[in-house]
Amino acid sequence: MKFYQKHFLTFIFLLLLEIIIAQTSGFIRHTFGDFLVVILLFYLVKAFFNFSNKTIGIIVLIFAYVVEFLQLTPLLEFLGLENNRLAVIIFGATFSFVDLVAYTLGIITVLLLEKFLTRKLSSNLS
Repeated sequence: MKFYQKHFLTFIFLLLLEIIIAQTSGFIRHTFGDFLVVILLFYLVKAFFNFSNKTIGIIVLIFAYVVEFLQLTPLLEFLGLENNRLAVIIFGATFSFVDLVAYTLGIITVLLLEKFLTRKLSSNLS
């Protein structure tokens, strides 16, 4: 375990962007926000763990899928958090297949971006 400031700063930037997006509604909030949240989580994990990008991507995608599928259950009610606005925002209120697509596209995007940045960096060093 090692702290990577560059990835943590990327996480912070994306977190601020997500907070701004949360103030909107419609496609930007519901779909683009889900697309970005997995990228945000990717960089949060990457800031502390030196796993491969593919491993981080798979872990984050599985986590996002699990949270989405848990929305099919009365988990928030069971925990007594159904009226907690923050819990509903973070956990979500309803299952959506579109969210699964957004999560998948977000992970594909960040993996391609990381691959591109790695190649560019290695070609600049040679």
